[in-house]
Amino acid sequence: MPTVNPCTDISLPLPDRKVGKVRVAYALPNNQRLFITTDRLSAFDQIVAAVPYKGQVLNQLAAWWFANTKDIINNHIISLPDPNATVAMSATPLPVEVIVRGVMTGSTSTSIWKQYEQGKREIYGYSFADGIAKNTLLPESIITPTTKGDAGAHDEPLTNAEVVDRGFVDATTWATVQRAAHALFARGQEIAKRAGLLLADTKYEFGTLPNGEVIIIDEMHTPDSSRFWELSSHEERLAAGKEPESLDKEPIRLALDALGYSGDGTPPTLDESVVEATTKRYITAYERLTGTAFVRGEYPVQQRLTLALQKANII
Repeated sequence: MPTVNPCTDISLPLPDRKVGKVRVAYALPNNQRLFITTDRLSAFDQIVAAVPYKGQVLNQLAAWWFANTKDIINNHIISLPDPNATVAMSATPLPVEVIVRGVMTGSTSTSIWKQYEQGKREIYGYSFADGIAKNTLLPESIITPTTKGDAGAHDEPLTNAEVVDRGFVDATTWATVQRAAHALFARGQEIAKRAGLLLADTKYEFGTLPNGEVIIIDEMHTPDSSRFWELSSHEERLAAGKEPESLDKEPIRLALDALGYSGDGTPPTLDESVVEATTKRYITAYERLTGTAFVRGEYPVQQRLTLALQKANII
């Protein structure tokens, strides 16, 4: 793989610039927004690395998933003028992240495994028995919402009841979100299984349009928002007490964990081999899930993107 400088930021002559952990967004006419997905990688609620081609994988894979789940719920995508760019409908994000879990796992403080390991048996409003091993499949998928830890703050676990009781989301909207999240996760697991992968858990973002319609936004079923494991070796590695073979950003989480980093302070510099291995995992995940070859976009991204947006009359 040729060495490229990862895309860590984008600057465009457009209004209302908003910078998230991974994306840069701008306002467009007609209640639309332009989202640019960079190569920044977040873990433990912090930006911890920059991984070449990651932004392109996220942008294009999310679009593929959105196209393949429109029968479940509408999404925000209008077009992809560039491999790293999405023109989308402007929606008001719900103030909670919707995490769906199919496995007892995780490495962050809000994961069910970390809390279970610490002795908790009532987690996110669900009761768990003693003696559950890490990475064991759950009897059925569960929704574990959290607050959004913006500006470096950590996410706060919520029960489904608290989402409504504490006024984050109204009961009708939350019921719609829960139905959609379970259906999306089931579709994700089905498609992942066909690719020889296990979708262990995922994060969804939902929003509302001006007419009140609930849609899915941001991204879905990408290696950034989900854990994808090799299905063929899962049971064997589980029995041996080994971590699953993954096609997501878990290697970076584990590398940081091994260095004693859990989200506080400046992240340590990761070995280049960890970053390179993560790029390969992201591309492999894209190709296996979509069944199509990944075509690497030209770098630097800023130059290519600017030309593409000019051609599309966006700038």
